[in-house]
Amino acid sequence: MTQVDRRRVLAYRAAAQQLHRPSGRAADLAVAGLGVQDTPYGSARLALAARGVAPDDDRLELVWSMRGAPHLHRRAELPALAAAVWPLSDADATRRIGSGQIRAGARSGLAAFAATVEAFAEVVTAPMPKGEVSRAVSDRVPAQLTYDCGPCAARHISGSLFQQAGLAGGVHLVVSGRATTLAPLAGWSGRPAAADPADLVRTYLRLLGPATPADVAGFLGTSAGELRAVWPAELAEVRVDGRRAWLAPEDLPALASAEPLAGVRLLPPGDPFLAARDRAVLVPGKAHQAQLWRIIGNPGALLVDGDVAGTWRARQAGRTAVEITVRPFAGGLPARVRRELDAEAGLVARARGLGEARVRVETG
Repeated sequence: MTQVDRRRVLAYRAAAQQLHRPSGRAADLAVAGLGVQDTPYGSARLALAARGVAPDDDRLELVWSMRGAPHLHRRAELPALAAAVWPLSDADATRRIGSGQIRAGARSGLAAFAATVEAFAEVVTAPMPKGEVSRAVSDRVPAQLTYDCGPCAARHISGSLFQQAGLAGGVHLVVSGRATTLAPLAGWSGRPAAADPADLVRTYLRLLGPATPADVAGFLGTSAGELRAVWPAELAEVRVDGRRAWLAPEDLPALASAEPLAGVRLLPPGDPFLAARDRAVLVPGKAHQAQLWRIIGNPGALLVDGDVAGTWRARQAGRTAVEITVRPFAGGLPARVRRELDAEAGLVARARGLGEARVRVETG
């Protein structure tokens, strides 16, 4: 049995996710197979920049996928992705809806997803503002899938159901500033006949392994019990600091030989490197975990020599500059790290279309 510590795991993941910055375009990156989350809007652009590539690639689409969150995915893989994120059972569908606003409707399980998918297909035949789509879909689904919204004086479909059914309904997202438009996916063949997450499970393990069924289930938005029924049988067991986890056998040599990533990276909130559900492997201290993963408004992560060493936030300063505030977990930063941090801040500025970066390091 392979036994490794967390540093080896982080080194393996950094290499698998190409944080060493290979050449190529965005859709060529391995992380495109898992999706690059774009919450808040613009995060995906920064995640790609952290890997040394420009975000503009006409082979990518922004869709609601894992847990109903917007992610960039390869367009050619969207039909398989729709099957991968489709609920595994009625109970799984009810759990994924998870809304106290439509308790009775959530109990209809897969039928709730199917009705919403059908409504999307009827409504989104051309680009439409998200709000208009929501109203039209709400009018078409069974009333038990909607709830009374006091501020709007209208009935709305559950937001979690709306977003989790969007991809199967054949829609993608176009975001401009604060406006979101939903548009039909060309040539969409309809909702998947059945759930099929097996390939996505393997992709998670390749990029974020070794991992457990509970880790992967958390990423997909399902439960470990549901996922165990389709868990691949050919995986190798690995002990990570004594914890049981799994990895594809062909990836064991890369895990055993992985060396820490050298240098500094500024990873945005939602970066694929931070998407792993074994947060104690990523950041061992609970106080530091609380700084990185908040209830609302996560900061980005400062990665130094392959380990999460602090948090950062950015705000625009004037028309042409971004101000980046870095909070290291432990005191100040060595001169070498500070020089590399300044260079990384410049990369963030360029990814945001700005010409200047100002870095402020806060300690204590």
